[in-house]
Amino acid sequence: MEQDFQFIKETRKEKPVNRRKLLFRVLETLILAVLFGVIACLVFVLLRPRLEEAFGLNQQPQQVVFEEEQPPVVDIPQESEKPEEENEKEEPETVIINKTQAMDLNEYQVLLNKLYSIGRKADNFIVAVTGVSNDTDLFNTTYESKGVGSGVIVAELEENLLVLTERKILRGASSIEVTFADDATVAGELLKYDGNTGLAIVQIKLADIPKDTRKHIEIAKLGSSVGTPVGQMVLAVGSPLGTIHSILAGNITSNKNSISTIDRNYTVFTTDMVGSSDGSGAIINLDGEIIGFVLQDYNLQKSQTTLTAVSISELKRVIELLSNNKDIPYLGMKISTVTDEIAEEYHIPMGVYVREVAVDSPAMKAGLQSGDVITMIDDTEIIIAEDYENHIMNLVPEQEVKITYERQGGENYIPLECNATVGILTKE
Repeated sequence: MEQDFQFIKETRKEKPVNRRKLLFRVLETLILAVLFGVIACLVFVLLRPRLEEAFGLNQQPQQVVFEEEQPPVVDIPQESEKPEEENEKEEPETVIINKTQAMDLNEYQVLLNKLYSIGRKADNFIVAVTGVSNDTDLFNTTYESKGVGSGVIVAELEENLLVLTERKILRGASSIEVTFADDATVAGELLKYDGNTGLAIVQIKLADIPKDTRKHIEIAKLGSSVGTPVGQMVLAVGSPLGTIHSILAGNITSNKNSISTIDRNYTVFTTDMVGSSDGSGAIINLDGEIIGFVLQDYNLQKSQTTLTAVSISELKRVIELLSNNKDIPYLGMKISTVTDEIAEEYHIPMGVYVREVAVDSPAMKAGLQSGDVITMIDDTEIIIAEDYENHIMNLVPEQEVKITYERQGGENYIPLECNATVGILTKE
C-alpha cells in the first residue's frame, strides 16, 4: 500500500522593526562620527607643523635678495630766515692760513696703512677660483691646464656658499676649485652664468668648508654705485694685478662712460689704477662696499691697462637671478633712448631705438630690425631704455610677449606689432 507523505508547510513571521531603537543607533553613529572628525582635525592641526618640520615639507627654497637702490638724496640749502637787513650786514668769515704743513713720510705711511687695511679686510670675501681642464698635447700626453681668477662671496644659504666670478675662467673646465684666504681649497660647481656679461655663480657646499675657514668668511656687501663722483678714492681687490689677493688704490677718473650690450646698457667706471689686462675682482669704497665689478673685457681703451669696472647697482638684478638659479631673460637687441632732441631733429617717434638685432635671437625671429622704435611691451609703455631693461629682467624664458613698435616707411613711421618668445643667451 502506498503511503502519501506531506511535508508540513510553515510560514515565518518577520519580527517587527524597532524604529525607536534604530533611530537611536543612527544618531549615536552620527555623533561618534562628528566627534571622531573633530578629534582627527584637532590632532592634524596640532601635529602638522611638527610633521612638516620633521619631513621638511614646509621649507621654501631660500632666495637671494639684494636691497633695492635708493635714489641719492640731494640737500637743497634753505634760505635764511633772518631779515634781509641782517643778511646784508653779515660778512663771510675770513680764513687766513699763515703756514702750510706738509705731510711727512711717516704720516703718509700711516695713511697708506689705513687705506690698505680696508683692502686686506676684503680678503675675507675674496676667493681664488680655478677651472681645471684635461688637455692632450701633440704627443698624445694628457696634462692639466688651469684658468685662475678671483671671485667674490655674495651669499650664504642653508647648505651652500655662492661665489660671483667670470665665466671665462671656467670655460671648458672639467672641475672647479675654490681657494679661501687661508689656502683651504674645496670643490665648487657652476650654478648659472650670464652669456651677456660673462658673470657666473659658483656654489660650494658649506659642509665641505673646514670649520676654521668658515670662522673667517664674510659675505661681501654690494653697495650703491649711483652717484659715484669722479675723484672718489677706491681700492681694487681680488686679482687686479693678475695675482690673487693683490690690492691697488686709486681714484675714479670717469663715471660717464656707457657700454651697450644685449638687452642692457651698463655704466662703466674708469680708474687711474694700472692693472693686468687679465685682472679680475671688484672695486670697493672706503667703507669696504663693492661699487663695481672688474670686467676688463669692457675696457673702453684696449690699448691701456687701467682698471675699469661695471656699476654694481646695474648688475645687482643679474647677480640676484643667477644666485637664485634662474636664467637671464633674452630678446637680443642693443637699444638706446630716443630723447626729445633726437626725436625733434630726426623726426623719430619717442621710445627705445633698436640699434642692433643679434643673429638668430628671439627679436630677429619675431621680425624686429635695426631702426625700429619700440613703444610698448605687453601692456607696459616703453619710453626710455631703463623701461625696456626693467621689463625684460622680469620675464622668464619661454614666455611670449607682444611688442608694439614703429618702423619707418617712406617719410612716416608705421605702427606694427609682433610676438616674441623670451630665450636664454648662452655662449661657450
